Amino acid sequence: MPRTQRKNIFVVGLDDSNLPMLEAVPDADDYCFHRLLTVQDLQEGEVSVPGLMDRARAVLDAHDGSIDAIVGYWDFPVSTLVPMLGKEYGVRTTGLDSVVKCEHKYWSRLEQRKVIEEYPRFGRVDLETDDPRPPDGMNFPMWLKPALAYSSELAFGVSDMTEFRKAVDEIRAGIGRVGRPFDSVLELLELPPEMEGVGGQVCLAEEAMTGIQVAVEGYVYRGKAHVYGVLDSINYPASPCFLRHQYPSSLPAPVVRKLHEVSERTMQQIGMESATFSIEYFYDPKTADIRLLEINPRHSQSHAELFHYVDGAPNHHRMISLALGRDPALPAGLGPYAVAAKWYYRWFGDGKVHEVPTPERIAAIEREIPGVRIDVVPEEGQKLSTVHGQDSYSYEVAHIFTGGADEADLRRKFDRCVAALGLSFDETEPGGRGTKTE
Repeated sequence: MPRTQRKNIFVVGLDDSNLPMLEAVPDADDYCFHRLLTVQDLQEGEVSVPGLMDRARAVLDAHDGSIDAIVGYWDFPVSTLVPMLGKEYGVRTTGLDSVVKCEHKYWSRLEQRKVIEEYPRFGRVDLETDDPRPPDGMNFPMWLKPALAYSSELAFGVSDMTEFRKAVDEIRAGIGRVGRPFDSVLELLELPPEMEGVGGQVCLAEEAMTGIQVAVEGYVYRGKAHVYGVLDSINYPASPCFLRHQYPSSLPAPVVRKLHEVSERTMQQIGMESATFSIEYFYDPKTADIRLLEINPRHSQSHAELFHYVDGAPNHHRMISLALGRDPALPAGLGPYAVAAKWYYRWFGDGKVHEVPTPERIAAIEREIPGVRIDVVPEEGQKLSTVHGQDSYSYEVAHIFTGGADEADLRRKFDRCVAALGLSFDETEPGGRGTKTE
């Protein structure tokens, strides 16, 4: 199709890692992808939503041609910029209120409580008092987290009052970086009575959940929620940090059906439309109970390769189709591999990384091991604690995507990739993150 006839799709935070997957969706030749702000613009330092809106408007207003879709696949502020820009430029997105109902962890729990029972006990923690306490009726162990944060930043599992107070101190010190700009978004909405005065700089306590972690991916099209994939989330041993996400899930069919039903009922309550979502759960095999951990009101870009490997098309297809008003449904199981995984190669102590392979060397490894793709996170000589967006317990050093015949095949490919990368670390400081675990 001539370039002038292609659909112009503006991707907020378009990065080099996702561009190949965007270009691999069905009908990709009909699309022209444009970067709208960089990842650095969006995630580094304290965010200014008005400032980012102005910069995005400058790009869109200077564009010579149609603006057919505005999409994004990152957390706040991208998740909120997309509906705000969509409303201004007359393209299809979900409403801002539906996004914020998911992003704001406390508001999300209030909405869940209206339609499901599969959620943990929760409550707010007063960050202003000199003597912060857990919410009434809650016992240790529990998790403390801000209403909004990048990835798992400032999320802490605590087992006693000493750990509770230490976590509160860290959350107090860091909550404003995202909380203040989140306040500016909340001011744009008509809030229900239960959210009046809550704001974006609130700390949530939730009872600790145990079991198998699961991720559910879906979308809402013409008012109806659909689930298209369930993935297992496996942690490092004795750690809350992900080792891998694996698709499709190995859970029993009745459990998968229940995950579908609870997810679809929840998203109908949220009121999302023409958008994708991802919901994380815990499944307890002893009791067969499920508990909803959190809702991500955005497209899950980190799983695109997994759906490509197993189903034959990246899940980016659904995000794009919805933005263009098309039915995003696709058949499953048409890819070259039976299973796929995204692995998180982590280091559990601070230090500088060395012997980071060149792009040419990474490409060679990918050729040598069929069905893999590798993204190294830090740069040569970088101290891991300076890498943006890490969780509270570990440092991600590489993301390794693998497709295979079975789980054992996925593990073999991951181990080969780790060995071939040959990363080394010095000045290791165990601190609160412990030591390397595999």
